[in-house]
Amino acid sequence: VQLQASGGGLVQAGGYLRLSCAASGRTFSSYHMGWFRQAPGKEPEFITAISWSGGATYYADSVKGRFTISRDNAKNTVYLQMNTLKPEDTAVYSCAAQKINTGRSFPTKVLNGYDYWGQGTQVTVSS
Repeated sequence: VQLQASGGGLVQAGGYLRLSCAASGRTFSSYHMGWFRQAPGKEPEFITAISWSGGATYYADSVKGRFTISRDNAKNTVYLQMNTLKPEDTAVYSCAAQKINTGRSFPTKVLNGYDYWGQGTQVTVSS
């Protein structure tokens, strides 16, 4: 599985962006998906995950109520709608895929618990 995030950019505080992560292959629906972000000098931060069917989602407290994860299995794409952006949301955002039915719990909040992750997209929020 190859993952490519897109949709980042520069936005003012209070604004919004919608990120997309396109996956290659025919088995996208066999993966839970997660979004992580990494600010300069910091470790990757888990922010949200969605189950293979889209029936379950989970959010970190830092983004709950502002961000929404969704997926379209027919398009092999997972989305991250980010509203009310804050300067502290500035980071490189990446998506990750975790194969289902491997005994791992959902959601997995550490990047090394995922099987694939892709190139990120930069999000910069100005104050």
